[in-house]
Amino acid sequence: MSKFVYVTYIQTTPEKLWEALIKPEFTKQYWVGVSQISDWKVGSSWKLEFSDGRVADTGEVLEIDPPRHLVVSWQNEFRLDLKEEGHSRATFDIERTGDLVKLTVTHEIDREGSKLIEAVSGGWPAILSGLKTLLETGKPLQGWPS
Repeated sequence: MSKFVYVTYIQTTPEKLWEALIKPEFTKQYWVGVSQISDWKVGSSWKLEFSDGRVADTGEVLEIDPPRHLVVSWQNEFRLDLKEEGHSRATFDIERTGDLVKLTVTHEIDREGSKLIEAVSGGWPAILSGLKTLLETGKPLQGWPS
């Protein structure tokens, strides 16, 4: 098993964080133009789509409990070496902590030494920093890492 866990605290409400996680108009702002698309029901398909229409990742909604908990299966679609690893699992847990909201993102796969987990461990911190900045300032993070 390979796993990446990231925890951040955001000055927002669980409801606003939930919307930012699932609505394409928000994800485009903090995820470098990528939209997260689904009808957000258990068993529904889910995808991340680049602004030019290419599909980055796909999967299925496995668990959903707004605005507290979301689990999706995750398959990379644009890098063959990552796609060959199969489906991983991304879990988003949201809990109020005083005036803040704690967001825990866990991304895991049943494979030792996963290249996918190595890749997302570099991506998630930048994406979630963008999410935090957007929710706390109302403006997207500038100077996105390349």
